[in-house]
Amino acid sequence: MPTAAPQDSHYSLEQVGALLGLSPAQLRGYVRAGLLEPEHDPDGALRFSFRDLVFLRVVKDLARARIPARRMRHALRRLRERLPADRPLSGLRLGAQAGQLVVRENDRLWSPESGQFLFDFEREAPGVEPIALAARRRAEATAMAATTAEGWYVLGSEVEDADPDEARRAYRRALEIDPSHAGAHVNLGCLEHEAGHLTAAERHYRAALEARAGDDVAAFNLGVVLEDLGRLDEARAWYERALTADPSCADAHYNLARLHDRLGDPAAALRHLKHYRRLTEG
Repeated sequence: MPTAAPQDSHYSLEQVGALLGLSPAQLRGYVRAGLLEPEHDPDGALRFSFRDLVFLRVVKDLARARIPARRMRHALRRLRERLPADRPLSGLRLGAQAGQLVVRENDRLWSPESGQFLFDFEREAPGVEPIALAARRRAEATAMAATTAEGWYVLGSEVEDADPDEARRAYRRALEIDPSHAGAHVNLGCLEHEAGHLTAAERHYRAALEARAGDDVAAFNLGVVLEDLGRLDEARAWYERALTADPSCADAHYNLARLHDRLGDPAAALRHLKHYRRLTEG
């Protein structure tokens, strides 16, 4: 089931400095070196993303891993040179091994200084949490100090694949702060749906639609849960609502084709199947 994508959360220079214990000069230095590419608000002030926050926390923790500051700056500059111009450093998984910066990519480690692949000792030591993952968790917890619904929602979205229970807690915290947060309702509904709690999932999808009537993801997911509950006519109506909101929703056409076939309307089933094929086959 599709989940709702989080809206970007942004932090000012002062907020990032306070959250991570970094001075404005240090942060501006990272920006000047091209290690971060924050946005600017209408007044020209720097605005850092949540991903920037995680990256900075990783860099700070790598310093604790006894990588000399000069060597780390050199490695980060070399890494920036090796990457395509449109790929940000903040999207990489960084770690430390034998006193040097390493990058984990496609389940392999490589050194940005030499460009060579390295033996992955970390994989030989189960139970040892990677620096980047540990730093990310701390960054997430730190970022949540703002205690906004959107902040908890972003946290849930970030950790959902790795820790669904933590994501569930984050979405519930978001809804305690803002009961009308549509994205939190959609994603919590998905988690409840996958856990087999169909009634709870239905309740969250409907709450999302009350908050944001044209939400095609919530409408589609509500159709799925109603179909799972055996309420086929209601499911069909919500799939059609999803298509009204997003005519390019191929999955809604596919599910409607199945439903119409089950409900004894082969002509409608064929019509939706043709739409599905047109959207998926180009």
